[in-house]
Amino acid sequence: MSRQASRDTTQEIAVRRLLHASGLRYRVNFPVPGIRRRTIDIAFTRARIAVYLDGCFWHGCPEHATHPKANAEWWRAKLEKNMSRDRETTAHLESAGWRVLRFWEHDSR
Repeated sequence: MSRQASRDTTQEIAVRRLLHASGLRYRVNFPVPGIRRRTIDIAFTRARIAVYLDGCFWHGCPEHATHPKANAEWWRAKLEKNMSRDRETTAHLESAGWRVLRFWEHDSR
């Protein structure tokens, strides 16, 4: 899993290029205020907008998520923990006055 890209994915780069071409400026992998070791994919800090571009497998997309058969219980727990962390991060940011936008990797850029 250490080889799995966690930042600068193809999806993130495509969205960032569109945003930059539109004249918008943002921060990349911005630390979540008040929570260590968590980042916001694309942050508009002055407007307090957090944009997340979630992968279907890692974040449990209801349409495209797959469930590995090998070591199934470990993977189920791992992916559930990812989704729980996403919910916790969203709730934390919203309570701090941020607007959180989450998009799936299959969504149109």
